[in-house]
Amino acid sequence: MTEVIDPLILVILAVLVIAVATAIGPKLKIAGPLILVLLGLGVSLLPFVHVPEIDPEIILVGVLPPLLYSAAVSLPAIEFRRDFAPIAGLSVLLVLVSAIVLAYFFLAVIPGLPFLLALALGAILSPTDAVATSIVKRLGISRRVVTVLEGESLLNDATSLVILRVAVAGAAVGSVQTGGIAGAFVWGVIVAVVVGAVVGYLNLRFRSLIHNSAANTAIGFVVPFVAYLPTEHLGGSGLVAAVVAGIVTGQGSLRWSTPEQRMSDRLNWRTVELMLEGAVFLVMGLELKDILDRNINSDSGIAQGIGIAAVALGIVLVVRGVYVSILIWLQTRRARGRQRARLEQVDERLKAAAEDPGRVARVHPVHHGRRMDRMRASLSRAYADLAYYEASPLGWKHGAVIVWAGMRGVVTLAAAQTLPRDTPERPLIIFVAFLVAVGSLVIQGFTLPWIVKALGLRTDNAADAVGLGDQRSLDDELRDAAASALADAHVTRRDGSAFASDLLRGVGARLTEPPDDETTAFARDVLELRLALIAHMRTRLIEVSSGGEYSTAALRHALAELDADELSLRLRLDDDDE
Repeated sequence: MTEVIDPLILVILAVLVIAVATAIGPKLKIAGPLILVLLGLGVSLLPFVHVPEIDPEIILVGVLPPLLYSAAVSLPAIEFRRDFAPIAGLSVLLVLVSAIVLAYFFLAVIPGLPFLLALALGAILSPTDAVATSIVKRLGISRRVVTVLEGESLLNDATSLVILRVAVAGAAVGSVQTGGIAGAFVWGVIVAVVVGAVVGYLNLRFRSLIHNSAANTAIGFVVPFVAYLPTEHLGGSGLVAAVVAGIVTGQGSLRWSTPEQRMSDRLNWRTVELMLEGAVFLVMGLELKDILDRNINSDSGIAQGIGIAAVALGIVLVVRGVYVSILIWLQTRRARGRQRARLEQVDERLKAAAEDPGRVARVHPVHHGRRMDRMRASLSRAYADLAYYEASPLGWKHGAVIVWAGMRGVVTLAAAQTLPRDTPERPLIIFVAFLVAVGSLVIQGFTLPWIVKALGLRTDNAADAVGLGDQRSLDDELRDAAASALADAHVTRRDGSAFASDLLRGVGARLTEPPDDETTAFARDVLELRLALIAHMRTRLIEVSSGGEYSTAALRHALAELDADELSLRLRLDDDDE
């Protein structure tokens, strides 16, 4: 019985510690994850505490897929698409360059280490961590910077783990070809994208048929693993598959999910993310004692590991700084004025083509009309993208934050522990990975708020103004859609029957005001009418969501308001039925 109770007590204590650290973190002006790391470090040094070795597969398979999936569901997809090029560069090219530079450093400081194992260690230390990015979100930095960092941390694991997998396999046989790494990476990404997209789409369609909220939530919890496992079996990156499934699910929820499902998913995944993130950081701290003991008993001791880790952390920051400097320089050199002029020329040609009767006569009118509509939509999206770039430019201050916010975390530690038991210098490699991860989180995590404040980026007034304007404009557009449906009498009850014409005429300007249920004779009819109008407003929201005119934050805020209104109306109608 004791063997059962003890682990249960530890789990209860861990949940309480994570919750308390998350709650008091903002009051102490310290991110909750950093509190958990330091707390774990302190507990691990107590002489009476014994932490059992945790299988890294538990983290790689049981923790990372749901964590990345949860982050991908809430990823601002519109902004992610706009900055996909720099995100892809940070996720692929920067990881590859960092791994190679680190490999040559490790060859120089660790005698007898084969190149492929040095490359594997470089790959382990190269990716930034999605969990660590949670620290950045609380600092009020430009949304564009947060999107770039979050997108990078979601995708760079694939590059790192593919390099690690190929390097370890090559070390086992004695050699590996460069084409093998490139081919494995391309195949891994293709398989991940296909499987993740299919799983995400099937998830939306299948869950739309399940109306029981508890059953629907249970199905949602297994989606990241359904995407991860077959992808890994096919030689792809299961983590990328979980990310793709999350993106597809997040973008399709507006069309396929009910308000109850969206609200339930939002709260449940937020809780899961909180617990898993906290557990990961707590475990990182608790494992310190065992890692220290292994290196103290080794021939090289801990001094060599500390020195190597310090220099390695400096190298990844320098390489990242150089790469981000080039990236920001290229971004600032983009001629937005010439880009706007080209868009205006395209706009003029489209208008001329639409007004040319001879051109319309030479093609099928229907096909011509559809093609013109698609081109106008693409042009409108390009204008919106350009406005976004002009309103939120990336300057050297943003670049400094991107460099310093590139913290290492759980992926680095878990990947190091997946090395085969007979790997040369394995305790030293794990010790270096641990020190880089924890040192990065502690040093960069504690100083990042100070750097953001010193650079004057804590409040991005331009981005806030754009977001506020987006929200007001979108609210006006949704109200106009409801008013139009009301004026044209295009609204029906939930059972398909029509509303009374005097009710449609009487509501008019009171669309956005809640009715007085006690004094209005048509109280139930008004509630039914408001419910029908919400459906029209949501339809309009779906139409504008793909145009890029409004930010993801504005779209999600509007959707949350519509969902809350609909749930409230349904509850009041159900109470009347009883």
